[in-house]
Amino acid sequence: MPVLVFGGGLGLTTLGVIRTLGRAGVTAYIVADTAGLARHSRWFRPLPVPHAADIAERDLTGFLEALPFERAVLMPCSDIWAMHVARLPAASGRRFASYQSHSDVLETLLDKGAFASALDATGVPHPRTREVAGLDDLAALPDGAFTNSFFKPRDSQRFFRRFNVKGFRLIGRADAVRRMGEIAAAGLAVVLQEYIPGPASNHVFVDGFVDRAGHMQGVFARQRLRMFPADFGNSSYMVSISCDEVEPAVACVRQLLAHLGFRGIFSAEFKYDERDGRFKILEVNARPWWFVEFTARCGVDVCTMAYHDALGLPVRPVSAYRVGRACVYPYYDYGAVRELWRRGELSPWSWARSWLAAEQPVLRFSDPLPWVLETARGVRRRLRKMLTAV
Repeated sequence: MPVLVFGGGLGLTTLGVIRTLGRAGVTAYIVADTAGLARHSRWFRPLPVPHAADIAERDLTGFLEALPFERAVLMPCSDIWAMHVARLPAASGRRFASYQSHSDVLETLLDKGAFASALDATGVPHPRTREVAGLDDLAALPDGAFTNSFFKPRDSQRFFRRFNVKGFRLIGRADAVRRMGEIAAAGLAVVLQEYIPGPASNHVFVDGFVDRAGHMQGVFARQRLRMFPADFGNSSYMVSISCDEVEPAVACVRQLLAHLGFRGIFSAEFKYDERDGRFKILEVNARPWWFVEFTARCGVDVCTMAYHDALGLPVRPVSAYRVGRACVYPYYDYGAVRELWRRGELSPWSWARSWLAAEQPVLRFSDPLPWVLETARGVRRRLRKMLTAV
């Protein structure tokens, strides 16, 4: 039975998903406005429907009913698509199987205000978070509330599309008022959250899968070693670690997801707070993420787990995986490395050694074309920038 992979944008997540499913012998078709990197993969299969993503966005139920598949599994790779799939009527499940939680559960994880309330209810450690609906709420706060704080979007994907950043670090009340005006003008909403100090290496991720019976059948831990941009960026270099090293974080994920009645793929981000010695949860992605193929190559294949669970098949639990394997995304890591060089915190030899010893999310000798084309585009962008500067 095929999988319909809903995604778009850069295509790094969908690329990892179709590669992982392809190696498991599962055919995947991509539904996206642009397939990005995934379009050039040996595993890429386009749907025989023009403008498929536009049609599906307007009426997903009607779109699915018109497809020439007897049955298929739905695998969303973005927050927006996850909500579209979760809101499908129950009757759609007879032809199109899903492994996802109810839409109410996803809304709690996606909306940062509701997420903070769920964390308060469960007692899971997290940064201090305040709901701020507008300027009146800011006026009621003391000046100290804007120290070591930032505006965190309630809808991360819409916020990033508008401002091209994950949040606004604040430098005082006046800055907060200015930023709130920009946010309100864009029709977006935020929360005011405490910024936890510390280096990129204080970030850890707990990834895995929860089946239809509520059992966590696979758990994987990784530590971020470099990120770009420095404050609110993406992981650029990481390493797989034992769950035992971050057992308090793993326990928090289990507690939270059990409380919510969660089912499906997840990736939870934590930051270790050196001030009180606790791992504090920042967010939970309820879908595949950029480095989902790296997780599978280390031994925790959440995509195939989700496929089996959607079909009502047994999900084989994973109790061990490869620890100490590194992954680097060079196109982001170059920016992180340049900053570390500037501060004298990384030598050229250490940089080269870290890259040579690591896997990459795009480069695969068994599927080389995405890397070849991404590298060519990167070289062209660099050349244009150099020529423009002349």
